[in-house]
Amino acid sequence: MATKQPAMSPSDLPVEDVLDRATGPRRAEADELLALLGEITGETPVVWAGRIIGFGEYEYRYDSGHSGRAPLLAFAPGATKHTLYLVPAFAERWPELLAQLGPHRASKRCLYLTRLTGIDRAVLRTLLERSLDAT
Repeated sequence: MATKQPAMSPSDLPVEDVLDRATGPRRAEADELLALLGEITGETPVVWAGRIIGFGEYEYRYDSGHSGRAPLLAFAPGATKHTLYLVPAFAERWPELLAQLGPHRASKRCLYLTRLTGIDRAVLRTLLERSLDAT
């Protein structure tokens, strides 16, 4: 019997297909994020879970025994926002950066940017670099 592939797995889906989910000005922003994350990680982009563009990967294991793989840095472009996947509790770790970033929303692991307009690119780069280092 074949084993089921975990939902969070790399795939062979073309990166362009995921980038094209962002339209208009967000499509150019998705290209900018693709270049930025590629430059920071030095990794080739791969589509994860059919909708997330990830760079590199690592394995994790929780005390509970749950384990898996995840990209080192990742983002998902979309029609209404860009979602960047960072280390857990990044907002608590680096509140000073988020205060300088520009318009955003944050959850435990995700940074949501409606547009890159108004985002301080140097602060975004620092946030991504710190997240990568912490991973």
